[in-house]
Amino acid sequence: MIDSHTHLSSCRAPDAELVEAALEAGVRRLVTVGTDGASCRSALAAAELFPQVYAAIGRHPNEATGFDDADLAELEALAAHERCVAIGETGLDFYRQGAPAADQERAFVAQIELARATGKPVVIHTRSADEETLRVLRAHAAGVKVILHCFSMAGRVADCLEEPDWWLSFAGNVTYPKAEELRAAMLRVPAERLLVETDAPYLSPQPVRGKPNQPAYVTLTAQAIAAERRVGYGELERSVERAAAAVFGWSG
Repeated sequence: MIDSHTHLSSCRAPDAELVEAALEAGVRRLVTVGTDGASCRSALAAAELFPQVYAAIGRHPNEATGFDDADLAELEALAAHERCVAIGETGLDFYRQGAPAADQERAFVAQIELARATGKPVVIHTRSADEETLRVLRAHAAGVKVILHCFSMAGRVADCLEEPDWWLSFAGNVTYPKAEELRAAMLRVPAERLLVETDAPYLSPQPVRGKPNQPAYVTLTAQAIAAERRVGYGELERSVERAAAAVFGWSG
């Protein structure tokens, strides 16, 4: 199984312990995601140390205040690292509004263009900003591979599936009893565009809800998804690994 989105630097346990537990659970690869300069550098350090770990380099919308050319230059330098497989997470978050909307959008568009320039996918965070996120992506992301991380736009799943270069990634919240609409959206996603993630240490799946999430627990979410889709776990595992290879560009 692949954990397409985690935050090792935000987890309490040491990276080595988290990676070992993930491997024991059958997680072959994981992508740890930076949200600012420090966490991006930490992600790259983990990716250098563990062959199963890759990094995504980005500026989270809540960290986008004052985003300028110097910030973009920092991301460009970090994204050139051979262990960086994606740009982001970036996008729009109007729920917490941790940064002005104009700064969020400026950082968002800049990171889409960085993804285009580097040939890497862009990882999208969106919260309380469905329409605005879709508007920016449609205006700027043609030809760029897009990963809709922690997919939450259940009401817009048809619009997302119309875009052939968009992958939809589901986190532990798809397992929650009240998430019927999200599960219904997940069932519509073709296997070749379906990813699974933890977003650790957040959004622990139902069997461990209330505990800090970790990459090993992606298998619990995957088991629930396989049951909901009425396929064997092995079949889902193979399709997720193919989807991840197609979007992140790794082999083997």
